Amino acid sequence: MRRVYLNCGPIVHMKNSLSSFSPTIEDNVFPSGMAIVVNSNNVEMIKDTNEIEVEFSGNNEVEFFDVLGKAIVPGFIDSHTHLLWGGDRSKEIRYRLEGKSYAEIESMGGGIAHTTNETRNATVSDLIELGYVRLRNALSNGTTHIEAKSGYGLNIETEMKLLDCGDMLSKQEHLPTIEHTWLGAHSFPKNMNSNQYVDHLIHEQLPAVIEQGVANSADVFCEPGWFTVEQSEDILKSARNEGLRLRMHIDEFQLSGGADLAAELEVDTADHAYHTPLDSRLLMKKASVNTGFLPAAPYVLGQNFHDYTEAIEHEIPFTLATDFNPNCQFLSIPTIGSFAVQRSNLHPLQALKCVTTQAAKFSKLPRKMDDGSIREGNTATFNILHSTNWENWCQTPGTSPIHSTCLNGNHIIH
Repeated sequence: MRRVYLNCGPIVHMKNSLSSFSPTIEDNVFPSGMAIVVNSNNVEMIKDTNEIEVEFSGNNEVEFFDVLGKAIVPGFIDSHTHLLWGGDRSKEIRYRLEGKSYAEIESMGGGIAHTTNETRNATVSDLIELGYVRLRNALSNGTTHIEAKSGYGLNIETEMKLLDCGDMLSKQEHLPTIEHTWLGAHSFPKNMNSNQYVDHLIHEQLPAVIEQGVANSADVFCEPGWFTVEQSEDILKSARNEGLRLRMHIDEFQLSGGADLAAELEVDTADHAYHTPLDSRLLMKKASVNTGFLPAAPYVLGQNFHDYTEAIEHEIPFTLATDFNPNCQFLSIPTIGSFAVQRSNLHPLQALKCVTTQAAKFSKLPRKMDDGSIREGNTATFNILHSTNWENWCQTPGTSPIHSTCLNGNHIIH
């Protein structure tokens, strides 16, 4: 049965943003009064409401939904999350306020090591339940596709468990679709030194990941105190040789040299990049490496928000994502958009591109003919806002701006 969305408010289709670094409203927003026809989970046509009403008048096999002038935007793509983990690290905020660094907190038994222990002890059913609740939360905030990293196992058994759980969640209906990333190189287990663990990653974990067949990308936390540039290079090259796409964490706490490695290896995306200098950003741009900015990370660490002026002026491609993890529990892309727009002066249409069409370039979307835009032939995946103004998508931190979501053709009211 066709579903027809009548009397739409402004539709931010973004179909002309694909080749434009700074999209314009005129080229990427349909005015109010249009209708979207969904057929077999795809957008069949977008026309004036009056034309559509005449065309389908009296057709009993059409379901009509009156949008009542509400604005419509594409489904959001959250391109960097640590979705599955167990435990609770809320008390670490006290340590940060006392001036302790991330590395110091980890040496005290907190940080990644604490979450690793809790996650190893979590059952599959525990993780599935946690993941389901988190994905429904993300969906209620408009996220329709999410990247999910492993990384809180640091051994074969738990890393495989995390990827398996992600795979099981990705097969459930009415949840965001998932891209699976292996992040075995997140930290070091206590029973191995760094060189032993890198050898374990390359010769034991990676073959198990490939045999399992769930992950389609690999990530490395390249940061002083964690994985060196040389270790990161060895792991990433090995992963690429096995057919995995490449991602990196770089320069979150200090300059790591990871950006230059990202450019050299031409990875898909190098994320955080908080301390990355302009010359390295330009090297990444030349190598077609995306910069994944994660505004919630400096927020929870008490740092200044990103300044996107340099990236805009030099047309450096970038995305925005939540970085959901035990220390940064954000699953709302609209809140991330609010940080970027209201605190860093990014234009709301540019911010929207960062979580739709730009993110789609560096995310493995399972849907056919999808590029993060709303256009004829694409999968019917879009958000209807509560507001009649499309700019409202990033103006309500703390409250979801999403009224309902068309997720792969299925209409879900939140």
